[in-house]
Amino acid sequence: MSYTVAPPRSLTAFLSVPAPAPRPAARPAVSVVVPIYNEVDNLADLVDQVHAALAARPGGFELICVDDGSRDGSDRRLQALAATRPWLRPLRLARNYGQSTALQAGFDIARGRCIATLDGDLQNDPADLPALLDRLDTDPDIDMISGWRHQRQDGALSRRLPSRLANRLISWATDVQLHDYGCALKVYRREIIERIHLYGELHRFIPSLAREAGARIAEVPVHHRPRTRGQSKYGIDRTFRVLLDLLLIVFVLRYRQRPLHIFGGLGLAMGLPGGMMLLWLLGLKLVAGQPIGQRPMLMAAVMLLLMGLQFIVAGVISEMLMRVYHEGRPHAQYHLRTDVTPPSAQAPGRDPGRDPDGARRAA
Repeated sequence: MSYTVAPPRSLTAFLSVPAPAPRPAARPAVSVVVPIYNEVDNLADLVDQVHAALAARPGGFELICVDDGSRDGSDRRLQALAATRPWLRPLRLARNYGQSTALQAGFDIARGRCIATLDGDLQNDPADLPALLDRLDTDPDIDMISGWRHQRQDGALSRRLPSRLANRLISWATDVQLHDYGCALKVYRREIIERIHLYGELHRFIPSLAREAGARIAEVPVHHRPRTRGQSKYGIDRTFRVLLDLLLIVFVLRYRQRPLHIFGGLGLAMGLPGGMMLLWLLGLKLVAGQPIGQRPMLMAAVMLLLMGLQFIVAGVISEMLMRVYHEGRPHAQYHLRTDVTPPSAQAPGRDPGRDPDGARRAA
């Protein structure tokens, strides 16, 4: 009788058997991002209503609730709800950063092909989401759909009137005509969200930022419900902050890539009148022999000329900074539409920035 002895295996071989790699979670079709701040009483209904609206939708969904430093136990309630709901992904920020940052945090971890947003106070109706998502899926000419609360359930003086004035002002200043910039119920294609970055209070101007990123926008009437639980986080001071933020967004949208146009324009508007006033005073001194040293016009002319020169210099410096910014970026300063294949004017695989011998051409 003969025996075949297998070659010995080292102890390391037994101890280092690789564990199977975890299977990556399937990417859902829709990611719903909701910023949460002290809404503990509304969370259970919010989660159930979103599930009821999207559970039957093909491709699945995920609900990302971003707790923006709540102090009423909203974070604990979200964790408890997520324990039995694998599609609920709570995210807790270290402190209260504001709605824009909370939305950006949700966008950063969203995995869906489409991304939707709504408020956590239940004034937006999650039942409107399927219709908006269906419109986005079936209409290739739309990249973003913004809700319009055409029958708002808020106080006329405290909310509706200031909002109406703000909407008209923002539409006029940004040339993006919407009835309701403040409605949080919106849906986007993923590529649009990836092109914008929110900070400060820019969540109010997402449609303008999306348009600047190449989005084609539609507006659809949606339901609006009165707040029944919790306390509103908005006050009349929000109107004044909107005006200040509007100045920033107009500058960013119109002059970000050509700052000399705004600074240089202001400089010329001040410097030219100042220079003409100085020439006039010089003529009075040389031709008519009149004293000009005590004239208020002399001081005004000098101030206007100096301020104009300062604005022009600021514009030149800004242009140089923008040149450094764009030349140092690893990617282009434009976006291509993913539904259009750009024509190719070269052989496949050839880099237009290289010579035939493979050397990179100098810029």
